[in-house]
Amino acid sequence: MLLEKLKNYNLYLASQSTRRLELLKKLDIDFLITAKAYVDETFSTALNREEIALYLSDKKADVYKDVLETPDRILITADTIVWVDNKVLGKPKDREEAIDMLNKLSSKKHSVITGITISNNKKRHSFCCITDVWFKRLSMNEIEYYVDNYKPFDKAGAYGIQEWIGYIAVEKIEGSYFNVVGLPVQKLYAELEKFIDSL
Repeated sequence: MLLEKLKNYNLYLASQSTRRLELLKKLDIDFLITAKAYVDETFSTALNREEIALYLSDKKADVYKDVLETPDRILITADTIVWVDNKVLGKPKDREEAIDMLNKLSSKKHSVITGITISNNKKRHSFCCITDVWFKRLSMNEIEYYVDNYKPFDKAGAYGIQEWIGYIAVEKIEGSYFNVVGLPVQKLYAELEKFIDSL
């Protein structure tokens, strides 16, 4: 069982996301949060879909690698993007961009893609989780109400599925719900166990 295997390790999460912190806690795993560091989240336009999320989670692992001083330390980094109409949506910089993003998602299927990197001072393993989400047609009043009341500027694609918009907009979902919230905990649990077994 993973919880037994983790007794010999110190787990670090490099994330300021309250949603990721809460989801990881639900696995009953003890972990520490790394100090916030600047991560340049630019990427090559040659990258697509999961390549972007994996590249960014790996980039974050490089930024936070100073945490990995001893073999008993394991670091988790993650990045989530939204992919729609062959374009990536990250976090909106302001109200106008958030409204524009939600207009792009209205009446369409989009993919929420999280790249995760698990590393220690000897090895690194990256993987991704993809969830497809279908939105109903959103009116401008609904979009503006959500943006003005929930201010989703820290969320990829300008929405949180666990908030009001998720209750009124999501028609169907295929894949991990928790991935859309912020962290695919079932897959992370399995991959973390495999990672420790391989050390």
